Order: sequence, then C-alpha cells, then structure tokens
Amino acid sequence: MLPVSVVRRGTTSTPTPPVYLQAGPLSARFEPDGVFLRHIALGEHEILRGIYVAVRDQNWNTITPVVTRIDIQTTDETFAIDVDVRCHEREVDFTWRGTITGQADGTIHYKMDGTAQSSFWRNRIGILVLHPPSAVAGKPAIVEAPDGSTSTGHFPTSISPHQPFFNIQAITHEVVPGVSAEVRFAGEVFEMEDQRNWTDASYKTYSTPLELPFPVLVEEGTQVNQSIEIRLHGEIPDGVSTPPSQSVALAPDDLPPVKIPPIGLCMASDASDLADREIQRLRQLNLGHLRVEIHLNDTAHVELINHAIRQSRALGVPLQVALFLEAGCEQKLADAVAELASAEINIADWLIFGETEKVADRKWVEMARPAISAHFPNAQIASGTNAYFTELNRERPDTDLLDAICYAINPQVHAFDDHSLVETLEAQSWTVESARQFADGREIVVGPITLRPRFNPNATAPESDAGSGSLPSSVDPRQISLFGAGWTLGSLKYISQSAVRRGTWFETVGWKGVMERESGSRNPELFPSLPGAVFPLYHVFADFGEFAGGEIVPWQSTDPLRVDGCMLQANGKRAILIANLTPDEQQIDVPLPDDMPQPGIRILDETNAELATTDPDAFRAGSFGTIEPQNGVIPVTLKPFAFARISDIPQN
Repeated sequence: MLPVSVVRRGTTSTPTPPVYLQAGPLSARFEPDGVFLRHIALGEHEILRGIYVAVRDQNWNTITPVVTRIDIQTTDETFAIDVDVRCHEREVDFTWRGTITGQADGTIHYKMDGTAQSSFWRNRIGILVLHPPSAVAGKPAIVEAPDGSTSTGHFPTSISPHQPFFNIQAITHEVVPGVSAEVRFAGEVFEMEDQRNWTDASYKTYSTPLELPFPVLVEEGTQVNQSIEIRLHGEIPDGVSTPPSQSVALAPDDLPPVKIPPIGLCMASDASDLADREIQRLRQLNLGHLRVEIHLNDTAHVELINHAIRQSRALGVPLQVALFLEAGCEQKLADAVAELASAEINIADWLIFGETEKVADRKWVEMARPAISAHFPNAQIASGTNAYFTELNRERPDTDLLDAICYAINPQVHAFDDHSLVETLEAQSWTVESARQFADGREIVVGPITLRPRFNPNATAPESDAGSGSLPSSVDPRQISLFGAGWTLGSLKYISQSAVRRGTWFETVGWKGVMERESGSRNPELFPSLPGAVFPLYHVFADFGEFAGGEIVPWQSTDPLRVDGCMLQANGKRAILIANLTPDEQQIDVPLPDDMPQPGIRILDETNAELATTDPDAFRAGSFGTIEPQNGVIPVTLKPFAFARISDIPQN
C-alpha cells in the first residue's frame, strides 16, 4: 500500500499549507514554501494573480527556493512576513531576505534584498508580478515610465507574441468603477510579457529587459534589491470587499456541445515492445492515434519505424508521424515514407519539423509534401513547432502548404507547484483561440501535452540530466498521482472544448505514460509506482474513450482552481466528470440533468486507488453508488484530489 501522500501527489513530501491574509479591504493567500503571495483581491475582484521572486540560471531553469527562516504575524486587517531564502543548485548560490507587509488601508509591500554567495551566470533575478487575464484582458492600463511620463495601453486580448508594455515604473488598472490599483516597482527597469504563451494564466512584469544581453555573470557578493508596492485609489463602494462564497458549483455553460477530438498517446521513450497486458489495457482506452517521432538523422530510425508499425497494429490505431528533417535527407525521407506505405497502416497526420529549428521552415514542408503525397495522396500535413506555443506565435508559419498547424504544451516552464499547474489548464484553450487567428482557417493539432518539458528549447548552454539522486528533467512523480488525474481531466476538457483536430498526451507506458511497465519503476525511491499498475489518469482517458466520437458539453465551475469538470455524451449516454484539484475536501453542487433520472457516482480517491491502479478492470466494472438529488441538485463530497464520474444507473 502506497502512502497517502504518494497516492495524492506522487511524493512523500507535503507542501506547507497556505496562510490566508487580510490587508484592510484586500485579501491574499500566502504560500510559505515559495514565498508566493497569491490572489490579491478586493472581494471577488482579483487584482493580482501573484507576486514572487525568481532566480533563473543561464538556461532559464528556475532555482528552487528553500526557506531557512520565516516569521508570520497577522491581525484581522494587517500582516507582516519576514523570511530568509536560499536558492542553491549547481554553481548558483543566492540568498535573499523578504519583507512582505499588508496595511489596514489596503497597501501591500513586497521587498527582497539578495546577495550572491557564489559567482554564476544568470538570465534573471528579481521580483515577478502577475496580473490575471480573467480580470484584465482587453482592459486599459496606465503605465508610468522611470522619467515620470505616462502612457495608456491595453492588456492584450489575444496572446501577444511580444511584450505589451516596456519601461515600467508603475502600472495602474481599474478594479471596479471608481477604484483602481497601482503597482509601483523599484530597484531596476521592468517590462511585461504575456505568459499565456506558455499556458501560465498571467501577464508577468519582470526586471532586466530582454533587449539586454543575457546570460550575465553575477559576481560573488553582488547585491540585488527590489521592491513593489500595491496601493488602491478611489472610494470602495459598499459591499465590494465582501469575500466571495466558499461553496463550489458546477453547471452547464451556454456554449453548444463540441465533438470530442481523437485523443492519442506518444510511443514510450524507450521504444521497447508492449507486453500483452499493456496492449490489452491500452486498447480499452479507445485511442485515436499513436504518435511516433522519427529523426531521420538517427541511425536507428528505420528500426523505430518498424517498431511503430507493430504497435499501431497491436493497438488497432493509426499513427501520427512526426518527421524531423535536415539538409540532404531526401532519400531517407523517401525510404521512410515508402516503408510506412508498404505496411498498409493508416496515418492520421504527418507533422513536419526541422531538426535544429524551433519553428519549421517552409522548405521542409516543400521537401516533405511531394514525398508523402506520392504514397499517401490524401495525407493531412501539419507543421509549426515541436516546442511551446510561444515559438509558433513569435514565428508564425506559412500556411498555404499546410492542412493544420501544430505545437506542444507543458505547464512547468515558469512555476512548478500544484496550484500553478492548475492555473494553466484554462490557458490551454486560450492558446488554441489565439492560434486560430493566424492559422488562415487551418485546423489545430496540439501535442504532446505533458506534465514536464520534454526538452529545453531555450537553453543557452549544455544541460546535464538526472544523476543518481534525481529524476530526469522530463519526469514528474505526479504522473502516478490523483493530482495527475485531475490535471489530465482539466487538460482534456479545455483542449476538447477548443475543437482541435487532434490532441496527444503523455506516453503509453513508463514514467511518462499512463501505466507502469511490468518491470516496475527505474527509480522506485523517487518515482514510487507499482509494477504493472495503471496510473489514476488512465481512468480519465478510459472515461473519455468510452465517448470517443461523441460530444463534450461545456460546463463552468464557480471556482475552477478548486474544482473543475465537464459532461460527455454519445449514443444516448451521458457522464459528468469532476475533479477536486486541491489538497482539501470539497463540497460540490451539481445540477441534475433532465435525462439522468437515477444518477450514480463512482469516485477514485485515496481509499480505493490501490484497487483502481492494480486491478483497473475490477474498478471499472464495479457498481456505481446511488446518490439522492436534493431539489434538482446532486451534492458531491470529494476527498483531496479525488476524481468522480456521475452516470445514469441503467434500469433493470
């Protein structure tokens, strides 16, 4: 039996609980582990998504902060936090003291005073301020420059490929009519970027403008001192500062149903054959395709093609073929396409990339299309980037030779805690909306969608991967957890509702997959999966698989950072899927659909996770518990990170 903490989050470590603060009319949530001040709000009106300090090395890796001392003092209307932090990984060693205060008039200060304890190369050190798109997208902002001059602009509605604001000393926006919030910066020159490019749900204001050369050598003893101040202007209307309701409800949105796209997985990185039981379990997911990445400069690419053909046949699904091309590979390309054609298997999509480019050059599509069309005249060809939406947005591809454009997603470019990962879910759909604006009517292919970055497209120096005491940078132990299942439900929901052509997630097996290998984890101490067990997120894919070809009905949550869900329908059958995305028990009100007269519920939580993962067939074959609606509402109680399915119980 795995420890409860592992079942919930994939690790024995447990985050320090947040502290809820008040600064007069303003509320906030403070997370001690990351010295992260979140969700600064006036009643239900969010002003800032967050404030924190980041130390980023020459490859843009964020150095994990370790709190060495902290003191938190609070009253009903004020708070004062004093904290010492060390950021130390490899050659980087930086310490800083943070002073964070909230006053009864609603003024909040966040100050950091840091010292380099070693000499190292950095891309960024300083305070970061996050504005929430859900509250400010499209709204005006007044920007004050260091010389005191002001200008007015707007927070971008579509995802901006480049910085919307530069040279910031202060930025002010309206919170409610008659009340504005000013954020004032000191210590360096600041500018803003649209973090939705990486699926972070924020506009980020940061120091050290990107036009300056980087990385920069930080000499031992260098001091870094920065501060920000948040201040309200105007008279707060009565009732505006009333805290929002703590209850959570799910309900159908006003949007029409959307066809569920084909959902696929990637071949496992180790490229070994699947065991019979693995094949049987994967077939139960009713997958739409299997993705294989073929690098024609790899001497093993012919063997990989044959391996992909065998797995495609075993799983009974088409391949999604990602081809990576380089100069002089015409014959290898022709041979690879011919080999796939001779296998007489279906190819769902061809994704064309350059071997060394962030965004594929047109010449690679011009090389690939005739070679592919010679054997597959109806081929669907996509191109774009194998990296982040950012790259696609900044270097938009020519579309005249394409049937679709494509890009990948992961939620951990900038932040790594559970709450930050949950914030990225809705932003996945924002990337699709923005991509459509420059796709010229072409379809959108998204994937792979993974918990961790598969590689670092922005490294400025060679990177070393895991040693014996750590996991590879592309592996996250939350893959095996209930949290991973909830995050996957949110991702499937927002990508499916966006009406993409296809979506691809994770891998088939192994520590980046939906189940563990029969041989077990390659690092049981840091990735404590059970040999041959499925991961909880397997059941999310299985539920979606039951409705393949059907529709997803958009639902809204009153607090999607705590609870989210959707409804699936096909052939007269419906299922409501709900995830608790928090470490706390949640009570959720779910309206009873008119055509679900006798609802039943199946919950996957810490009490039955062992059965669900070691014997998924028995779990899925088990009966649904009955629930009694109250005044047309289904009351649901979910334990931490639990996942539930509500379906109609068949009548005898």
